[in-house]
Formats: sequence, structure tokens, C-alpha cells
Amino acid sequence: MNSPLEKAFQNNARHDLDSRIAKMFYTGGLSFNFARNPYYHSSYAYAATHNIPGYLPSGYNALRTTLLQKERAHAERLLKPIKDSWLENNVSIVLDGWSNPQRRPLVNIMAVSDGGLVFIKAIDGSGKFKDKHYIAGILKDAIKDIGHEKVVQVIINNVSVMKSARALIEAKNTEKNEVTYEECSWITRIADDASFIRVFIMNHSMRLAMFNEFCPLKLLQVIDTKFASVVIMLKMLKLIKRCLQAMAISDQWAS
Repeated sequence: MNSPLEKAFQNNARHDLDSRIAKMFYTGGLSFNFARNPYYHSSYAYAATHNIPGYLPSGYNALRTTLLQKERAHAERLLKPIKDSWLENNVSIVLDGWSNPQRRPLVNIMAVSDGGLVFIKAIDGSGKFKDKHYIAGILKDAIKDIGHEKVVQVIINNVSVMKSARALIEAKNTEKNEVTYEECSWITRIADDASFIRVFIMNHSMRLAMFNEFCPLKLLQVIDTKFASVVIMLKMLKLIKRCLQAMAISDQWAS
């Protein structure tokens, strides 16, 4: 017989429930990392603190249909304020490839804005020849889905097929948006000026030595196609502006 203390804490029931949960993991092939899922804990905590007579867990069909639809609608409601701000704040499309546990090649598409990062979709590339036309097609579809008037840039990696796809997209957009490209050409001019300053200093030992005397920070080299690196370089130049001014008026130039 259980002691009064054991009855009060229902130790046998706790052990039995632990055993049933463990068997669910073992027979279902669930990863032990799933035990760290916060919804795993909250679901059992909710059941333990709410009296729901006759409740049965959701079945196979409900999980893959109605409940999934409800969760998707709930997620869309949460994302609506972010998506509504895209026209005003603009969006960067981020594209990256990876392989899932079944070794299927996937392409992730995400949208980044001031409101945060939003996952758009993952495309299964199994059996596809991933040339520049395939990647360009994915990018064009993503821009169309989000709205071309909201997209200001696309961020991809530096492999050759991505560069070629970028060239196709840029050529198509340049033809349609020559006025917009002209209005934004100041970005290229500033980036070129910044790059000239960096090369002017870094490619000459004496000038670099003078720069190091006035500034404890280092200038950054920009890799082609990496727009974020251009932004980082411009931020760095702004940060060391006074150092550059002091270097430019230094008496060392006389010698």
C-alpha cells in the first residue's frame, strides 16, 4: 500500500505518465531534443491544470488539416502588421540553399525589413538543374509574390550561378526601371568613393602608416555582390570620419 504522502503526490500516477510519454518517444522515433520544445511542456502543463472531462488528443486527420489551417491563419494574423509595413519600410529578399535531413536540396526565401525577418517559403529543387535561369526564376517569383514596389534589394551568396542570376534580374529590372535606377545612382557613386578612399590608403605603406597613427580601427575590404559589406564599409568610414580628417590635414604630407 502507498503511504499517505505518496498518495497525496500521486507518485504512481506520475511514474505511469512518465512511462507512457517515454514510450511515445521510443515507439514514434521522436528526437530527444523534442523534449526541449516549449509547446511540449506547455501542453502537458495545460492538461494538468484544467479539468477537461472526456478530452482525447487530436488525431491524424485533424493535425494535417483543420488544426494546421488554424495555425497558419494565426501565424498570418501575427505577421500582418509586419507585411503591412513593407510598402513604407521596403523589403530585402534573402535567398539561401540547404539540404534537409532527407538530403533534398531546398531553397529558402525570406523577407527582411525593419519589422524583422519573415520566412516566405522553401522550394524543393529535387531533379532541377540549378542554373542561372532556374535561380533567376525563383527570384522573379519571390519579387512578384512580395510586390516589386516593396523590394529594394536581393541578398544571395557569392557563387558563380548566383552572380549570373543576379545579372539576369538586374538587366530585366534596368530596362523597366531606368528612371528609378537613375534616381538611386547616388548609392553607387558613394560606394565607389568609399572604395577609392580605402584603396588609396591600404595600397600604399606610407599612407597606411599615417592612417594607423590617427585611427585605431581598420578599414574593411568589400567583396563583390555583398551589398551588406558595402553598408558596413560606409558605416566604418562614418565612424572614422574625424580620423580621416585629421590625417588629411597632417603636416606629414609635406615630407
